[in-house]
Amino acid sequence: MVSDTKPAADRATPRTHRITSALRRGWRRVTHLWRASLQFRIVTSTMLLGLIVLSIVVSYLYTAIAGGLEEDRVGRAEQQALALAARAQVYVDAFQQREGDAQGQLAIDLVNQLAPPGDDQSLHVVFTRSLNNTGTTTIPTVSSPKVGLSAVSEALRTAVAADPDQQQTQLTTVALDGAEIPAVIVGSQIEVPVMGTYDLYFITPMYQEQATLRLIKNSLLLGAIALTFLIGAIALLVARQAVTPVRRAASVAERLEAGDLGERMPVRGEDDLARLATSFNSMADSLQAQIRQLEGLSQVQQRFVSDVSHELRTPLTTVRMAADLIYDSRDEFNTPVARSAELLHGELDRFEEMLADLLEISRFDAGAAAVDLEPASLADIVDRVLVDTAPLATRRGSDLVLDTVSDDTDAEIDPRRVERIIRNLVVNAIEHGEGNPVRVTLAGNETAVSVVVADGGVGLRPGESALVFNRFWRADPARARHTGGTGLGLAIALEDARLHRGWLQAWGTPGAGARFRLTLPRVPDVPIAAAPLPLTDPATTEDGEP
Repeated sequence: MVSDTKPAADRATPRTHRITSALRRGWRRVTHLWRASLQFRIVTSTMLLGLIVLSIVVSYLYTAIAGGLEEDRVGRAEQQALALAARAQVYVDAFQQREGDAQGQLAIDLVNQLAPPGDDQSLHVVFTRSLNNTGTTTIPTVSSPKVGLSAVSEALRTAVAADPDQQQTQLTTVALDGAEIPAVIVGSQIEVPVMGTYDLYFITPMYQEQATLRLIKNSLLLGAIALTFLIGAIALLVARQAVTPVRRAASVAERLEAGDLGERMPVRGEDDLARLATSFNSMADSLQAQIRQLEGLSQVQQRFVSDVSHELRTPLTTVRMAADLIYDSRDEFNTPVARSAELLHGELDRFEEMLADLLEISRFDAGAAAVDLEPASLADIVDRVLVDTAPLATRRGSDLVLDTVSDDTDAEIDPRRVERIIRNLVVNAIEHGEGNPVRVTLAGNETAVSVVVADGGVGLRPGESALVFNRFWRADPARARHTGGTGLGLAIALEDARLHRGWLQAWGTPGAGARFRLTLPRVPDVPIAAAPLPLTDPATTEDGEP
């Protein structure tokens, strides 16, 4: 036989832990329900307040009823004791006229005469010598079978001795049948001829009152519980009448948010909730009209930009041919005309870039842009961009530095769009780098590849990290452009990143440079778990993912 010698305390520990865990889970569910459900809060609060009020009312009623029963019982016990004391006095006076009877038999007969017959426990009698009796002859103390003189307190006996002409009453408990029973004890004093003064104590147990109070207590308790749940049911009904329209409004608002602009709340009656539904529907109608108006204006704007961009291509081609011819013959012109030909050639380049960007933006706005995915190496794309931008960096006095954290930077991407993103980031870094080195960092993990372009230039002020991707936004409008940018590069780069289901983010501090991070998923259907590179400068702050 194998016996378990593990201490009982150790065996109880897992059970205690399970109970504690279950209580914690239950408490978390209740707190979550309290925060999430207005109906639950209303019903619970009403039931708790109702329970508190009912407890006060029930306590008051029970106390008042108990006091009334006690007062009634004391009054009846005093009247009964008064009558019995008078009867006892008559009895002892008559006893003196009979001869041959022993004095001890007097007390026994008196108690038997005064106490109820048989097993009736409604009254008990104690006959004893008074404390102020100075006689030499005494009658022994006699009492009912189940009580004795010990049931009478010394305080009550002293009070009877001090004022023998008045009844003295005391509420106390007496031991009967092994239980403590509330009782009324009324003390009176009678004069026994020759023997002096003796006390009669009438003990009235409050069996009936105790049973009545027990019945009343149980009835009040059950009634309070039933009334509490009834209050909860009423509160639930009232809360549903108020909460259901609110939930319906929230559901309608969610469908409106999802794009179902024709969704409306049903209007019933003329009460406050009906007015709320009417106002909500009016607001939805107004929003729908404004959204449709804005959609129409947006479509007109997109169509205008697209049409103008396409229409400008033909005259621009003609102007480009003439400008190229003039530019190629600039050596034959005098200096002012030759310089004008160079300026014309440069501005035409910028105009063509802006026209191409406008066409690209119009495709994004129309939802017609798509990616042509294929396996490619992000490192190869970065190398091509650095080679192409090296002359610009040399002119601006910046060094291009490439850091490769991990060699595995392959992903399914659109190489043309990704190269355009990185080119925009590197050119912007050179433009705003103030001649400081531009550092490009590459890395990859299981779900994503990242490239971070950092410069040591003017940086970004608080709040500008989101504005840099707005169309035509410039941190300093007075700052001159050296590379002839169109103001749409970062906006297009952000849209290209979104087409890949990736991230394009900016971070910077004034005077310490800016950092741009492009994060792309390795596989389009697999979400990015975490970026391989931090967006912020690891030396100054912690990274935060979107």
